[in-house]
Amino acid sequence: MPVTLTSVHWLFLFWVLVVIVVMALRKDPLIPCILGLLTVGFVVKHTIVGAVTTVYNALIVAGNEFWGIIVVISLIVALSKLLSDTGSDYLVMRPAAKLMVNADIAFWVLGFSMLFASWFFWPSPATALIGAVMLPVAVRAGLPVMGAAVAMNLFGHGIGLSTDYIIQGAPTITAKAAGFTDPGPIMSASVPLIITMGLVTTITAFIMIKKDMKKNPEALRLERDAFLSKEVTRDLDWVSYFLAIVTPLAFLADIIAMWVLQLRGGDATALLGATAVLILAIGTMLKFGWEGLEKTTDYIRDGFIFGIKIFAPVIIIAGFFFLGKGDLAKSILSLDTATGYLEDFGIALSQVVPLNKVFVAIVNLITGMVVGLDGSGFSPLPLVGSVAATFSKAIAVDKATLAALGQIAGVWTGGGTIIPWGLIPVAAIAGVNPIELARRNFFPVMLGLAATTIVAILIM
Repeated sequence: MPVTLTSVHWLFLFWVLVVIVVMALRKDPLIPCILGLLTVGFVVKHTIVGAVTTVYNALIVAGNEFWGIIVVISLIVALSKLLSDTGSDYLVMRPAAKLMVNADIAFWVLGFSMLFASWFFWPSPATALIGAVMLPVAVRAGLPVMGAAVAMNLFGHGIGLSTDYIIQGAPTITAKAAGFTDPGPIMSASVPLIITMGLVTTITAFIMIKKDMKKNPEALRLERDAFLSKEVTRDLDWVSYFLAIVTPLAFLADIIAMWVLQLRGGDATALLGATAVLILAIGTMLKFGWEGLEKTTDYIRDGFIFGIKIFAPVIIIAGFFFLGKGDLAKSILSLDTATGYLEDFGIALSQVVPLNKVFVAIVNLITGMVVGLDGSGFSPLPLVGSVAATFSKAIAVDKATLAALGQIAGVWTGGGTIIPWGLIPVAAIAGVNPIELARRNFFPVMLGLAATTIVAILIM
């Protein structure tokens, strides 16, 4: 069916390009997104009041879409703070740390520990957990500090955040923008892609680290001695051991329940969130007694500060890009006749340009990478999901695979693997230069993205 592009379409496209340029310049795109909502609302509704309410409606629509994920991430971060304060995180990771008998094994054990911790506690809290507990053990086993930082980065902020299979924050945002009701299709489609991306990046990085280790062993020894001199001791009690046993068992039970009962999307999120807050409440009361009544509030507050800090800009960005999606645009503009502006552009483009899988895959890959340059792993997700939905209406292409490719590109770029200003947490806890860490990650990540794009084109 032919699509007629109106002045509103071109106005929306103008602001999309402005947002991309601003993010490529490493500036926050919130003002362009707000101006885009304001001007599109004014042109569609022809009133100042209509324009202003469009901005607010967009934030409410986006907030409603993401509120469940914001809550569960906040609760899990709150729980991770309790585990850190009690020393339970150390006890949970101690068995894995004992496996690191040499540098080679340390790289993979440290990496997979970071991956699992990121899936359950999200990469930022996981960085503190793994960095404090397992990083010193890996360095003592002979792994260079930079090599350990690379492993934590690629497995946590790379594989872990770009898949997010347990908490499901990233795939939920991408799925909503792409038009799916739950993140299931995105997660399923990402499996072959992330296997490719993970294998290529980590094996390449491991080979590069091994070469570095052979060049100057004396410098590595001095670096190791200096790093290990900063280790800290922990005070453990029976509550520490209790939480160290109960927490992994509870989350393991959640995973089993998700598998057996086929819980997806909101149901899975609810199970994880409730488990986190129950363990938090019980653990805080056991640790602090009656003072736990106030301490629980403190932990919850800290968790939600973290969650809102992460998602506040994403809500505004998503609110703007949701204008590109038909059903969400209707809610934002309060018009049943509203169409998705990006979707219309995709159909119009297919009528004048012969689109193919190679073209659309490369476009979504580059879109995710460029938008990810702001250093936020989640900022690109509303756009890459919308772009995937746009192209899927124009040509016969698997929307979920295309969206998953964009998600991987955006998160690996902006989530903290090749952008110095995005990987500061890992660099800080390891005590390495973030620019040098980004440089070490660059070749493995670029090689991985190239291989992953080829696989995506073949299976779309």
